Amino acid sequence: MRDTLATVSAPVMTAELRSNIVLLYAARGLRGFGDGFAIIILPAYLFALGFDPVVIGFIAASSLLGTALLTLAIGFIAPAYDLRSLLLAGAALMTATGLVFPNFEHVVLIGLIAFVGTINPSTGDLGVLVPIEHAMLAQGVADTDRTRTFARYSLIGALSMATGSLAAAAPDLLVHAGVGQLTAFRVMFYGYAALGALSALLYRRLPHAHTEQRKASAPLGPSRAMVYKLAALFSLDAFAGGFTVQSLMAVWLFERFDLSLSTAGLFFFWTSVASAFSLPVAAWLAARIGLINTMVYTHIPSSIFLILAAFSPNLYVALGLLLLRSALSQMDVPTRTSYVMAVVTPAERTAAASVTAVPRSLASSISPALSGVLLTMPFIGLPLVLTGVLKIVYDVALLLTFRHVKPPEES
Repeated sequence: MRDTLATVSAPVMTAELRSNIVLLYAARGLRGFGDGFAIIILPAYLFALGFDPVVIGFIAASSLLGTALLTLAIGFIAPAYDLRSLLLAGAALMTATGLVFPNFEHVVLIGLIAFVGTINPSTGDLGVLVPIEHAMLAQGVADTDRTRTFARYSLIGALSMATGSLAAAAPDLLVHAGVGQLTAFRVMFYGYAALGALSALLYRRLPHAHTEQRKASAPLGPSRAMVYKLAALFSLDAFAGGFTVQSLMAVWLFERFDLSLSTAGLFFFWTSVASAFSLPVAAWLAARIGLINTMVYTHIPSSIFLILAAFSPNLYVALGLLLLRSALSQMDVPTRTSYVMAVVTPAERTAAASVTAVPRSLASSISPALSGVLLTMPFIGLPLVLTGVLKIVYDVALLLTFRHVKPPEES
């Protein structure tokens, strides 16, 4: 087996590269399943401990802030370290998070664990392991296959999160079987830890991998200015999305319509399924109208649906609009990742993935705390309106700034 994934450069995918991609896909599936139930039971667990939406918002913000800082560190040290080792360290952190989180009930300790741990209250591609996996997937993949590769990666993540959302009903089943409510939640967190351990077993089968070396000492070189512009725009998008991270959307549904945990889990399963099957469509559409156009022209309608949901007169209208939003809102995920990997040099990919992800995490760590406060106001749908309006501003700015910067397959 070769020592690095970077040595595979032929446009025809080798058996070894295909095997490595399958391992990364499988690990993404395990992590997605864990995230799928963790982000739903997290607010329910905190409610059971007696915390209000304001405190839950601050804990969500703490989690996103910690994720951002750790992702930034990973992106800049990755060129000097074995990527496989970094993936194993991330899986170990996931295991530790699941083991430690349910053993504390004081708000300060919970916030600290959320800060250093891996439970992410958002969906999508935020997380400490994501930039490393992105860099490994991009190495050796032909330009014409890159977007499809990331679309499959995102599809697996979305489907696994959908399945995990169904598993969020398990605490209710355990309670009906006679298990205490807090104990039922703790069992789920221990299951999250087990998924981290299984991910580590998959990562161990990967070859040692380093980013391609170059003479410049800085992680970013010729693409620095463009990456910083993308990071600024992505941070606006993430700040907007932070008002409606899935944990807080669950709070909104609990408070606005008195939705049960089991029903919320079922609904988020279907939203994740809708998002998942939009991802291959995104790759197909990008091949015809371009990556930037796909990102923008699918994102704006999804934001409009979210704004309308805030004014829904009943639960069924709200769920229908949110389902339509989910069918479009994630189509920018594989296209955004593919675009970043395409417009920078191979040696800059890990740093570029980190630098574009970290401002997103930092920006999204601010808005959940604000959203928690807004959820206590008379118009409880205000976070949804703010998300939709700010995302539309982002989409227009992205189109105006980068419509002429084409990836290799569009040149």
